[in-house]
Amino acid sequence: MGPNPKPIRALLVDDHTLFRESVAAVLSKEPGLEIQHCGSIREALPLLSLVPFDLVLLDHDLGTERASQFLPAARQSGFEGRVLVVTAWVSDNEARRLIRQGVAGIFLKEAPLSELIEGIRIVAAGGTWLDRSLVDAERDGAAEPSTPVFNERQRKVLRLVMEGLSNKEIAWRLQISESYVKAILQSLFQKTGVRTRGQLVRVAFEQYENQL
Repeated sequence: MGPNPKPIRALLVDDHTLFRESVAAVLSKEPGLEIQHCGSIREALPLLSLVPFDLVLLDHDLGTERASQFLPAARQSGFEGRVLVVTAWVSDNEARRLIRQGVAGIFLKEAPLSELIEGIRIVAAGGTWLDRSLVDAERDGAAEPSTPVFNERQRKVLRLVMEGLSNKEIAWRLQISESYVKAILQSLFQKTGVRTRGQLVRVAFEQYENQL
């Protein structure tokens, strides 16, 4: 018999402690898998410089951190492995953004653990893994270009909100009244289903970046 194949070294990055500890414990029992885990990108980057991980299992929403922040920082630190995003939910636009960035796959947490193990092995071997619902969304998005969600005035206000300007500053920049700015913001809140400026900026980056 030949030598045992090299084990897959994976780092699970998820801010939910119970989830990552439970999943890491199960995955570690799988033959040929070595799993470490941590709770943030900030914690992950030093580990990547110390251990030659083959694969990072990365949650999309890490509280104050996002999956899209990981890959540029990881590549800069010298990480050359692959990334499989493991998340409860991701918008179609954000999924496309992550794929353009270079992630090797997106796995939804609603799927069984056996599929995650399969996805890990496929991605570690050089393949890709994309949840079936995201494959359908990719196909639909390619067939039907998305129509603009916002009118021109809403886009202008949203861009300035994303720059961090106050209502007063936006009103001065666009030469409109502050009350009109507030009305436009309310329409943006209703259209995107959010309640705060912070949520609006986050949703705009994730779901509507291609329309700004």
